[in-house]
Amino acid sequence: MGDADAGRSRWQQRFDQAAKRHADFTTLSGLEVDPVYGPPPGAVVPGMDRIGWPGEFPFTRGIHASGYRGKPWTIRQFSGFGNARQTNERYKMLLRAGGAGLSVAFDMPTLMGRDSDDPRSLGEVGHCGVAIDSAADLDVLFEGIDLADTTTSMTISGPAVPVFCMYLVAAERQGADVAKLDGTLQTDIFKEYIAQKEWLFPPRPHLRLIGDEYPPVQAAVGVRLPHQGGGLDRRAGTRLHPRRRIRVRGTRPGPRPRHR
Repeated sequence: MGDADAGRSRWQQRFDQAAKRHADFTTLSGLEVDPVYGPPPGAVVPGMDRIGWPGEFPFTRGIHASGYRGKPWTIRQFSGFGNARQTNERYKMLLRAGGAGLSVAFDMPTLMGRDSDDPRSLGEVGHCGVAIDSAADLDVLFEGIDLADTTTSMTISGPAVPVFCMYLVAAERQGADVAKLDGTLQTDIFKEYIAQKEWLFPPRPHLRLIGDEYPPVQAAVGVRLPHQGGGLDRRAGTRLHPRRRIRVRGTRPGPRPRHR
């Protein structure tokens, strides 16, 4: 059996065992969409192991063998402004209106690891997202929202680890089982060096901090993902032809500009 045949056979077994929802999987022209596409039977494709099949390493085609036929993707509105109380009211409105999860937007001081009363935070508190200074703020941010039953995405990289710890504390204070928490934490420091520019440390210690985060999160916090790549920000930040972006990714970041 060829390499492609073996891979398709493995995928088929997982697909047959996966739960599937009743939905219309056809194109706008009414053509049936197959659950998977790949090389024809008997083909031996060099490098196919780097592409793989849905639901198997290296997961280039998704983590589920059934793709979105088993469960649709979560639709969230990236939201956060003012203080924790104001954003909490917004989140409750979004969930009442049918939102499937939450996506937390933090303000600039929080993204830079600054308290709201830091002199360097002047004029930025609560402007481009919600201001979070402590675990008590996260208590208010998620007050009345069952974190064990609500997937939560947090778009933050530099201070992601301490903010995530605050999130766990808020969940524990709710009485939630942290093993049942679900969602994503961006922690994409490369995106910061390349595009958004909100890093706190040089690359090596920052990557070590991210690596140290993985084992305890995976051991104690169920299926929550401790890292999510910000591909859109990288492309928007480089604004270069795709063939030139690799050069930018390998470039060491220069000194931070001083704000006067």
